[in-house]
Amino acid sequence: MKVALLQCDNVLEKFQPEFGNYPAMVQSMFDGVDEVLEFETFDCQQGQYPQDIHAYDFYITTGSKASAYDDLEWVEKLIAFVQQLDGHRKKLIGICFGHQIIALARGGVVEKAAGGWGIGIARNDIVNKPSWMKPPPAELNILVSHQDQVLQLDGETKIIAKSDFCPFFVVQWGQHFLSIQGHPEWKNAYSRTLMNDRRAIIPAECIESGMASLDKQPDNALFVDWIMDFVKH
Repeated sequence: MKVALLQCDNVLEKFQPEFGNYPAMVQSMFDGVDEVLEFETFDCQQGQYPQDIHAYDFYITTGSKASAYDDLEWVEKLIAFVQQLDGHRKKLIGICFGHQIIALARGGVVEKAAGGWGIGIARNDIVNKPSWMKPPPAELNILVSHQDQVLQLDGETKIIAKSDFCPFFVVQWGQHFLSIQGHPEWKNAYSRTLMNDRRAIIPAECIESGMASLDKQPDNALFVDWIMDFVKH
């Protein structure tokens, strides 16, 4: 399968020797998949996009430190491209920032959440089981790092996983978009490193709670199974 990876940011250079950049994280997320995947990366911040949107079996975004509602030319172009994918019913997997971009592209609302930062491993209840999904457990635990959230949906949507803190954590949009507020491509060590690096901007009690959550492992493999089930459905 051919995959177009829409890169929306870079890992800080000081962390790249240990953790790599975002495209490498996303690709390694699929290491356990039986399907042969061929990735091509497009740097959206530099205005890079596929010339033929039909040349790929599915698309996937990285996260970004930018906000989906930022008045930036590259963000506006990305929203327009997602609307183009939507019009052609192309399969797209949105991660964090990409989840929020899909919401804006489809008429939803994204803002800073009243609850503040979400960091560490977030527990979410699975509240819908679409026909493409193999029987899942009752909850999904995924690493997060965000202040912005999708606050309102518009159009044909199905909420798959949610929590009191994040009511739209995993969403299916029609039959072709699937997105998540979390980071299934991250490992605990990277989350821990980011939290330590952001102590000046994240409240101490939030850091403590986030660090404590790293005692368990995220359900990254489960979400990757969902991706593959969804794109092949």
